[in-house]
Amino acid sequence: MKYLFFSSVIALLFIMPGLAPKTSLPLNMTVHAVQPQVRQCLANGWQQANVQVVGSSRELLWKGPQGLWNKGAMLVLHGGGGQHYQWCVANDPSVEPQVTFSNMAIVEGFVVFLLNSSDKITDNDGRLCGKVWDDEVRDRANLDLLLIGEVIRVLIPQVRPRESRAEIFMTGLSSGGYMTARASTHFDNLITAFAPVASGDPYGWHRICDPALSPRRDNVNGIGIDNETGKNISEINACRAESYPHEKTWDTANPAFKPTFKLFQHENDGINDLSCNDKIERQLEAHGYRNTGRFLLRGGQRNLANHLWQPAYNRPILDFFASRLEQQAQQPMSSLFATVSHGQTAMIFSSPKVSQ
Repeated sequence: MKYLFFSSVIALLFIMPGLAPKTSLPLNMTVHAVQPQVRQCLANGWQQANVQVVGSSRELLWKGPQGLWNKGAMLVLHGGGGQHYQWCVANDPSVEPQVTFSNMAIVEGFVVFLLNSSDKITDNDGRLCGKVWDDEVRDRANLDLLLIGEVIRVLIPQVRPRESRAEIFMTGLSSGGYMTARASTHFDNLITAFAPVASGDPYGWHRICDPALSPRRDNVNGIGIDNETGKNISEINACRAESYPHEKTWDTANPAFKPTFKLFQHENDGINDLSCNDKIERQLEAHGYRNTGRFLLRGGQRNLANHLWQPAYNRPILDFFASRLEQQAQQPMSSLFATVSHGQTAMIFSSPKVSQ
């Protein structure tokens, strides 16, 4: 895979001890037609990488603390219709909590990787779904699992400073929350812990990407349907069922220790009903993932605003991830590494009321 890096401070990779990548990467000092918001992020010290996956170039932004990554790496997935740069520049008040989260994480020793979804995802009938993640199980290769796998297995090890923490954490909002659950179970031998926000069950729903069903959105087509009830996930009790006979087969690498999770949700989320969050919690536990207890915001009216990333999520997510570093130190070293198949090569890698 080829990676192109862009940064106003990229020379630091070559002059600061310990920051140079372990292996040589193709570097390009020229910024090609980047969005204005991305330019703002680059001006604030973020770096840009373009990862080649299945013949297409996928862009991401990343930034870490100076020196070592004392708390490992964190992958962040934006919500449906969103952009990765909404986590590094706040040109709209609605995304300020997200940018605050990224800044807090970097200050505390995490390196943050902001991945960007494509607009190439199609539903089971071949209709384009818009700017969303490949966040369900379909009868084709998953485009975003390929991207996430390359970031975890190849990019992060190459840019990680020597002697840094090797843990990998993952969080995401809405469509990014569904994709966080999907990727963290698929790569459960590589992910340390994950925190889906406003999420449901990626193995138990499907999209109908008919633009006529979402006339008010110009970059996300259609609606999401629970496989058991046939209801739109925004409906009250949309995902409530006694059993799940239409659940797709779950991915797993069958590691000795599966990653720990913590869900974040507002009880009056008007887009992803609370019952859908209940469902993914129940299913994750049933598949052997360790639950540290859901963080649930309460109060207010049921609406769209409660579906957004809330400021109250920031501190608990960072504390949750930091707590897993202590747990990792107590596990046998053999459980912290896994052999995985990658192509033809086997590689080893290391205000509101709240209830919890």
